[in-house]
Amino acid sequence: MSYPATGPATWFVTGTSRGLGLELIAQLLRRGDNVVATTRSLERLETALGSADRSRLLPLEVDLVDEAAVAGAVEAARERFGAIDVVVNNAGYGFLGAVEEVTDAEARQMFDVQIFGVWNVLRSALPAMRARRSGHIINISSILGLTAFPGWGLYCAGKYALEGLTESLAAEVAGFAVNVTLVEPGYTRTDFLRGSSLGLPSSTVDGYDAIREMTKTHLAMPGTQLGDPVKAATAIIGVAVSGKAPMHQLLGSDSYGLAKARIESLTNDVEAGRELAFTTDVPHA
Repeated sequence: MSYPATGPATWFVTGTSRGLGLELIAQLLRRGDNVVATTRSLERLETALGSADRSRLLPLEVDLVDEAAVAGAVEAARERFGAIDVVVNNAGYGFLGAVEEVTDAEARQMFDVQIFGVWNVLRSALPAMRARRSGHIINISSILGLTAFPGWGLYCAGKYALEGLTESLAAEVAGFAVNVTLVEPGYTRTDFLRGSSLGLPSSTVDGYDAIREMTKTHLAMPGTQLGDPVKAATAIIGVAVSGKAPMHQLLGSDSYGLAKARIESLTNDVEAGRELAFTTDVPHA
């Protein structure tokens, strides 16, 4: 059983000072659960929470790329609340730019947050979950972890990597009764497409006019997205409480539609390449 049948659960959530992460911990605190909330800015988190009851909150300012700092945060969580029941790797940001425009530093920073930060949390949290044979890892991916669009290459690269990491992890820890779920939202009405959460290339390349236009469209999008962050956070809690979600849990009808289109496109590609694929086998004796 990954979620306690009685009493408060203890959640360890990253990226909590804005957007989906903030809404998630606010709902968890209202439920009466214990919440360990990591952020890059405690001041921003405290301001965002306003008058929320903090009696079951452990806010921690943590650089997720710092392995020792992450290990210290997980230990602090155990000292305050005991066992961690649910880990939600939510920290992240968007990036809009052509693949050619992304610098080495920009690419590494994205993977620091989307992959290496997640890996640090997993290394610290999993040993106790395996020993206890209980726990739930929820990695917040995106529909752009399943499909791709021009201008989103860096973000997709990070989310595709997260998807592969998570699927392997799920198979590895299934025998220890640890649940693992990928949550793949579509467009959600958070500040994800605002300057605070969206990176842009330090310099642009002539010729990518369509990407410049797409960037302008996305920067004007906040407030019009289809997804409701309140409902999305409630859904994530439901995933943990029920323990019955599929490996890939889409959120949003837009996410569902894009996933179905991707499956059809990939199936067509597989079948179109079937004849050539079979020519590369070693002949049977």
